[in-house]
Amino acid sequence: MGADVIALMDAIGVKRAIFCGYDWGGRGACVAAALWPDRCAGLVSVNGYNIIDVSRANTPAKPEREAAIWYQFYFHSERGRAGLTAYRREIGKLLWKQWSPKWAFDDATFERTAAAYDNPDYVDIVVHSYRHRFGLAEGDPRYADLERRLAALPPIQAPAITLDGDSDGVIPASDGKAAAPRFHGPRTHRIVPGAGHNLPQEAPEAFANAILELVGRSS
Repeated sequence: MGADVIALMDAIGVKRAIFCGYDWGGRGACVAAALWPDRCAGLVSVNGYNIIDVSRANTPAKPEREAAIWYQFYFHSERGRAGLTAYRREIGKLLWKQWSPKWAFDDATFERTAAAYDNPDYVDIVVHSYRHRFGLAEGDPRYADLERRLAALPPIQAPAITLDGDSDGVIPASDGKAAAPRFHGPRTHRIVPGAGHNLPQEAPEAFANAILELVGRSS
């Protein structure tokens, strides 16, 4: 995903940009910022430093944290693959409700995203991602060198603003101190009241303001 960010920039002729995202998009943004620092003018990332430490993926977390990521363990099994194939919208909507308990989204909002669940490679990509991050599936050989570099958990040099929703049902809000050593440039951490995991949709003004703040710093 990080490589795709850079490939897109190359394709449209953008030399440097502010990277921003959450969840998988936040991972792509953090990877691109860490591995291609010359292309990154700033970073807005929900839940902080989103590069996965695969070497520690099987270290048990507290039970309440394990319970929140039940779906990841489910997708490790072929039962989970079959369940996602049969109930992709039902699983998606359930996760939205668990991840963002204060977000009163309507069916139209959900369906705009759920259309992506119909892509023919959706199930394969989801299942592979949640197996790969636990060391249960090999990565794409084309990215082996990038994976080796990411295993060192490289720092992010660009100015960064990290955001947590105080009602995130999958990754609890924190003071950001645990991830601080991974940011070598100026970094601000903020907690957004009332927001759950899908912070860019739930609190778009807070997310957009963070981006605009970095635009102002870089201009």
